[in-house]
Amino acid sequence: MGGSGEGIFVAQIVLLLVVGRGLGEVLQRYGQPAIMGQLIGGILLGPSLFGWLWPSAQHLIFPSDPAQKSMMDAVSQLGILMLLLLTGMETDLRLVRRVGAACFSISITGTIVPFVCGFALAQFLPESLLPEPTQRVVAGLFLGTALSISSVKIVAMVVREMNFMRRNLGQVIISSAIIEDTIGWLIIAITFGIATNGRVQLVPLVTTIVEVAAFMLFSFTIGRRLVFTLIRWTNDTFRSEYAVITMILIIMGVMALITNLIGVHTVLGAFVAGILVGESPILSGHIEEQLRGVITALFMPIFFGMAGLSADLTVLADPTLAMLTVCLVVIASIGKFGGAFIGGKLAGMSIKEATAVGSAMNARGSTEVIVASIGLSMNILSHNLFTMIVTMAVLTTLAMPPMLRWALGRLPVGHAEKQRVERETLDERGFVSKLERLLVLVDDSRIGKFTAYLAGLVGGSSGMPTTLLRLKDGHVARSEDARVPDGTLKEIKKGAEKSARAVKQAEDTLVEKVHLTARTESQATRETIAEEARKGYGMLLIGLEDVLTEKRSFTKALNGITEGFDGPLCLVLNGASGAAKMPTLSAGTSILVPVNGTEVSRRAADFALALARSHHARVKVLYVSQGAAGGGRSTSVSHRREEAVLKDIADLADRYGVAVDTAIRTRATPDKAIVREASKNAAMIVMGVTQRPGDELFFGDTATAVVASCNCPIVLLASERMKRADAGAELKVATS
Repeated sequence: MGGSGEGIFVAQIVLLLVVGRGLGEVLQRYGQPAIMGQLIGGILLGPSLFGWLWPSAQHLIFPSDPAQKSMMDAVSQLGILMLLLLTGMETDLRLVRRVGAACFSISITGTIVPFVCGFALAQFLPESLLPEPTQRVVAGLFLGTALSISSVKIVAMVVREMNFMRRNLGQVIISSAIIEDTIGWLIIAITFGIATNGRVQLVPLVTTIVEVAAFMLFSFTIGRRLVFTLIRWTNDTFRSEYAVITMILIIMGVMALITNLIGVHTVLGAFVAGILVGESPILSGHIEEQLRGVITALFMPIFFGMAGLSADLTVLADPTLAMLTVCLVVIASIGKFGGAFIGGKLAGMSIKEATAVGSAMNARGSTEVIVASIGLSMNILSHNLFTMIVTMAVLTTLAMPPMLRWALGRLPVGHAEKQRVERETLDERGFVSKLERLLVLVDDSRIGKFTAYLAGLVGGSSGMPTTLLRLKDGHVARSEDARVPDGTLKEIKKGAEKSARAVKQAEDTLVEKVHLTARTESQATRETIAEEARKGYGMLLIGLEDVLTEKRSFTKALNGITEGFDGPLCLVLNGASGAAKMPTLSAGTSILVPVNGTEVSRRAADFALALARSHHARVKVLYVSQGAAGGGRSTSVSHRREEAVLKDIADLADRYGVAVDTAIRTRATPDKAIVREASKNAAMIVMGVTQRPGDELFFGDTATAVVASCNCPIVLLASERMKRADAGAELKVATS
């Protein structure tokens, strides 16, 4: 019997996956959310179709045996937690803060109006639709929440498809859905506490609200820091595969248990855990991709399939229930659209904009099904009422995409908004904006302190986690922040604070402090750097004295250090003489960036602009032609290419708010052109270079000649280590 039960369990999973994924694919090809295909798949496998056409087979695969049902219910309940974890990770609270007051107006009216409609409707429902007629108030709370909450995932899908994700209205729509989602789960948490007591009691209700408020306050203060610390510690300590994923699941479980202990539903704990994990500044994108795979592939089809199985559309053959379902759909649509429309008008939107907002907010989808499933499991909603809610969720969700596409298609883009969208599009190609974590290796020399300051400027723009390794007498000094020598620590913090202030001034975005740590006490060799690099870093910055030999090649010690890091390198060198004075970046200084149209040279320009922004320094962009050792421009095609490269960097400079000067040099070799331009009071050179294959660190003849000839500090921003023998055919001079 046990083997038979296990076989049925596996058969249920396989059938839900096949049907749910297949229908999801079909709907997605027609511009509908795949989640609805999974839900409809469950409906078709239930009594609505499969059980109606072939009841014996349906009962064989989906028996009513409590023990058998409990197995799928357990997976489904875990699926709810996983879905809420992923939903929280996709909740960008920074977007909410950036958009401003409009989304609050929309979300408040867009929640209150349909909630009141749903609560009022529950008071007039026939007693036959309520398992416990005495709990009509609690049922009204569930129904009101189901009508008021929107599906962030489905809203975001259509907004992204219409290329509105960066448009002002698109961001307002997403932010409003995020706030509604959060409010909805808070209401569900409190409603769960009321349902547990059986009726509304003032003291337990106040206690529940206070406990939920305390939980939220703790989560977004101490909890945020604790979650980040646990994720970073796990990533840096464990060597086993997917250890960070395990820690995230533990965090989710602990927070779900906490909410359960205070008498509210575990979904609130899972949702908040997802928000905190999503805000973690380390490896968040990588983590989300790994989690999204298993949740999307396994838990979503099973949960929504099980929800569909619980719905029996055959009951709608009853004219009374059919009429009530139509009323529910109409009330839900009018209430949600009307509430969001009113909020949009109160926020000063035009009729077209408010119409688009109202159309977007009318998608319930996954969130409403989760709410209804919780109500069904708690015996607050009957199976008939659950079926009506699921039907309403399917119809409103399927109607939303074409409505929103029509509404968004009528909205023109203004000049200022167009400029902002173009600037943010540049960020997608940015180098610095995509960095997640920095590894910095310095000593106590002037160049070491200067490198620490530059690292602070780069990391401070986004609160980037930074690991600082201080090299002393060939060893990495083990120390916590407070024990790092004052000079090095002071410089990296000073740079970070300067960068954060510049971002706040330019973009009105508050940047968290850089998470600064130090690591193990061991010799800085290939092995030790490789061990540190295993933890995941976007770039290694090195600022050490005496890293060049008399022949201006790199020392064996530096070669060994860099061999342990395969990602982008940033070497800060102390000029040809080794005694260059460290520049003080200011509005009067100029940073020279040679470019030639390659991606690595564009990275260098991006890096230089990030350094210049904090000090309002200028950037001199020098286009150097690789093939013009003494001739002029060969063709108009090459001239257009040069201008296109310089325009791209000028656009990037506009994004940073940095003034740039451009020049084209074609009558000299690249190294001579760079050296000659650097002699015109350049404070420093930022040069993109390609790591060449071989046992020794080598960036090409041009970079070697520049390092040997220039006395100002030189920053070599190197590409990832080349792994193919033919890679040497790539670029000689750095540009991004």
